[in-house]
Amino acid sequence: MNPSHDSAADVTDTAAYATGSHDLPVSPALSAFMGTGWEPSPLPDTGALAVASWTATRRALLAERFPGERIVIPAGREKTRSNDMPYRFRPHTAYTYLTGDQTPDGVLVMEPDGAATLCLRPRSARDGEAFRDRVHGEFWVGRRPTLGEAGRMLRIPVAELRLLPDLLGGVRIPTRVLRGVDAGVDELMPGPPDTELLAALSELRLRKSPWEVDELRRAVDITVRGFEDVAGSLAEATRHRRGERWVEGVFGHRARLEGNGVGYGTIAAAGEHACTLHWTRNDGPLRPGELLLLDAGVETDTLYTADITRTLPISGTFTPLQRDLYALEFAAQDAGIAALKPGARFRDFHLAAMRVIVGGLIDLGIVTTGLDEAMDAGDGRYRRYTLCASGHMLGMDVHDCAQARAGAYLDAPLEAGHVLTVEPGVYFQPDDLTVPRELRGTGIRIEDDLVITPSGAELLSAALPRSPGDVEAWLGGLMNGTTAPIR
Repeated sequence: MNPSHDSAADVTDTAAYATGSHDLPVSPALSAFMGTGWEPSPLPDTGALAVASWTATRRALLAERFPGERIVIPAGREKTRSNDMPYRFRPHTAYTYLTGDQTPDGVLVMEPDGAATLCLRPRSARDGEAFRDRVHGEFWVGRRPTLGEAGRMLRIPVAELRLLPDLLGGVRIPTRVLRGVDAGVDELMPGPPDTELLAALSELRLRKSPWEVDELRRAVDITVRGFEDVAGSLAEATRHRRGERWVEGVFGHRARLEGNGVGYGTIAAAGEHACTLHWTRNDGPLRPGELLLLDAGVETDTLYTADITRTLPISGTFTPLQRDLYALEFAAQDAGIAALKPGARFRDFHLAAMRVIVGGLIDLGIVTTGLDEAMDAGDGRYRRYTLCASGHMLGMDVHDCAQARAGAYLDAPLEAGHVLTVEPGVYFQPDDLTVPRELRGTGIRIEDDLVITPSGAELLSAALPRSPGDVEAWLGGLMNGTTAPIR
């Protein structure tokens, strides 16, 4: 393990390598032998990545926000899971959005004159790092592109990472740094978090390009196939004491098979676990007669994620009470979707969905005031049973553009190119004495992904049934093997 892995020295140190504590010492003879006898092995020249057609424009738009200033955006480093084992690396969203690169340790430097340099680790040297460095060595973690290969794929000038201090030194230039991502960069350029830069990086991603919408379509399509996989395996899941993990594993298989993985921790919440909004322990059983709330999304290889939820009857059909509650949620979601159009306020679709839910809660005798009184911001007691807003922006992050200013997001009108979720939910906690006993421990959410168009909104996840009857028919076909899943 490289002893300088977590220090600023690691930005420039490429000479000192260490093996793991359980490896044998490396003799001079072995070191010399490892440095010879290797055939040239360039990567196939497949041209630039598709995203490279967009990244220069993205960088230019960011630069317009901060004229006369340098901007430094790091990818981040691998994070330790335990001892010397890292988590699978996922770069900071802003870094990949601006460069297309997904490798650890990279740093983008944008100069005030419009020039940009991407500082990357070069390909491992065969007589040292390649076989001796467990963090960066090619034989341990795989081949990195050479600097030339990276430059051709990403269409950006590339320099060795060790030159970063030189690029950031010299003449003093007003500099903005995305901090809290790479400790080494923070040590080179100390200072407080830059909230203006964070906001700008989020707001830059609010409107999706046609290429991004296509990537999100791909994420949604794979996610639909993952839901089909789960539906077809529900009977098997009920036979395991941790059926929720069976569901998680089945969906995760599809996510890794066709994408980068899941875009967030899969929520496979059966029974009363559905009342926990971010239930990711997934350690409970699936019992026939109960409901499974599955909230899951596949992240594509380009790091765009879907976010879909269905609440499914584990036995294949809803009980009458379950069906009534699901129908209420379906009507609420329909009302939210109908409110989506350019010019509508972002919060409008949530309020439209909530008016339907509150009306249903009044009919159930749970909310005892009139609809307008219950919906008044000075009251809001109905939120005990809904808990959160009914949707969010979606993109490279599941809760995308989260650092955007309220005036650009939460309090702003919708625009064509916005991609978002609509996901009203109702949750009756198992110990809530304010609801009838037969409702306690029930949680229902329906969530779909939509893109705002010039005339309204397009339901990207329309291939996955939403209505109670369509869900039952879809489940029945997959559970009985009479419907062939999409491949």
